[in-house]
Amino acid sequence: MTSAKPAFPSPDHDHGRCTADAIDHAEHVCAQRAQKFTPLRRQVLRALLSSHRPLGAYEIIEELARAAPRPAPITVYRALDFLMANGLVHRIESRNAYLACAHDHDSTALVAFLICERCGAVGEIPAASIADSLRAAAGALGFASKLSVVEITGTCAHCQQAA
Repeated sequence: MTSAKPAFPSPDHDHGRCTADAIDHAEHVCAQRAQKFTPLRRQVLRALLSSHRPLGAYEIIEELARAAPRPAPITVYRALDFLMANGLVHRIESRNAYLACAHDHDSTALVAFLICERCGAVGEIPAASIADSLRAAAGALGFASKLSVVEITGTCAHCQQAA
């Protein structure tokens, strides 16, 4: 995972540039993996990129319905599955929602999500050392772990400064 992107972008960052960079990243990932970045997949990713907050599937559908006919839920879920499998979207389990990701990692990389309780923004940080510890502890008990999700709630630096 690249460390060049801040976990929580500044509230006054160039969001248009941020979105364009994330779409470029998705195009590159899909091309590199010989995957199709279909118009619907692109639209779902753009909907998620509309903010740095996680969106539920039906919120994504509402966002898409503003500019085109309302897509069927199954097509949005399939697009989300594709985007998650290619490391372009994460599922925030505690919120039953999805978050766009422009970091350079695949779907098996463990990240920790930092969820701001004030503004709702979600940042991500690498968590490989945590993953190794969790896998070792689970393995010592004979448990074969498949997926780990680490979510930490609190207050982001931007909200702390604003308080």
